[in-house]
Amino acid sequence: MSTSQRFDEYLEHLSQGFRHKHHIVGLRDYCTGLMRPLERKSTNAIAENLQPARAEAMRQALHHFVARAPWCDEELLTQVARWVTPQMAGLSRSGWWIIGCNTFPKRGSQPVGVARQNHGASARYDKCQIAVSVSLACESASLPVGWRLYLPRAWADDPIRRRKAGVPADVQFATRPKLALQQIERLLAAGSPSRPVLADVGYGMDPDFRQGLIDLGLPYVLGVTSQARVWRPQAESLPSTGYRETGRLPSQTWRTAGHYPISVRALAMELPAHALQTISWREGNGNLRSSRFGVARVQYADSYACWSRLQPLQWLLLKWPLGEPEPVRYWLSTLPEDTSINELVSAAHYHWRTDRDHEELRQDFGLDHYSGRGWRGFHHHATLCTASYGFHLGERLASERDLASRRLSIYPEPGV
Repeated sequence: MSTSQRFDEYLEHLSQGFRHKHHIVGLRDYCTGLMRPLERKSTNAIAENLQPARAEAMRQALHHFVARAPWCDEELLTQVARWVTPQMAGLSRSGWWIIGCNTFPKRGSQPVGVARQNHGASARYDKCQIAVSVSLACESASLPVGWRLYLPRAWADDPIRRRKAGVPADVQFATRPKLALQQIERLLAAGSPSRPVLADVGYGMDPDFRQGLIDLGLPYVLGVTSQARVWRPQAESLPSTGYRETGRLPSQTWRTAGHYPISVRALAMELPAHALQTISWREGNGNLRSSRFGVARVQYADSYACWSRLQPLQWLLLKWPLGEPEPVRYWLSTLPEDTSINELVSAAHYHWRTDRDHEELRQDFGLDHYSGRGWRGFHHHATLCTASYGFHLGERLASERDLASRRLSIYPEPGV
């Protein structure tokens, strides 16, 4: 079967949830345009490339399909995942949900959600849109399975701007960690298998996000700042006063002058030198990297107040390169107690997979080329870029699998 025939089969698979014939035509035309080597993947450029003789008519049709047509992004992303995930080797053994924060710089003030805002864990502020993504990742590949535009409070509370941008009435202000948690809840409700969650400091420092994952029964590896507060190992939080060892267990902890949590930086500075180990991990380009790491079993202290909610024991992982005066990165993880430090380090550096996805989506599929101003158009464009990337990813995985199969036939195992 040729590549074009497989692409036709793929589009037929994706279009199963579409109810109108012109939506199916729009899906084919837009995805075809996104996969062509155009300098800019706008509706104008796609129309001129596909049908130069009637470019204006096609531009209008593509604009309607992307900016206004009422098809469901979640259903299309589900179809993409159903096509790609069976080819992702290792997904059943070691799948992850990785949270991403995607920035789209803008000049004007009209595009939905645009504001002067910071870039996730970065201290930089720029005029931009920010989208929270959830990607499904494993050893062999990763694929975005959810996109949600962050709507700053100034937008969420402005009925005029909301109406002009077509923001749905049920969309209210929510923090980025809350948006990520909502997407994970949606994936679980749709029947997706539970996965551990990986996210950076912008999410790891949000107590509601961490507690939400705990309530959902999802293990996590989350970046935290050096000021995150924990109880020292073997010095867990005291139960609240008045506890009689009978009846209901306490759900809160009590802090006293002689018993209080400390920052993870302070805890790291107390560690003896022999507590640090040199661990290697592999980057996205295949290069092997190494650094010094330390681990401890701690309880997170979720508040500076005397009372705080009782937290489970979890891993603290810290990265302390040789020659640095203090650790440069910290993570908290609720992976099982028997998880090795090598596994923790590997998981903490797994973000490169989604970083590579987003770079490919921008460079090759025009993720950041959308110039529309509306809510629906932004999400439709991100979904269609993901659909186009999904076919490319499936082809790449199939090619790698065929190559591995040929290698096995040429170089059989001893005794075969």
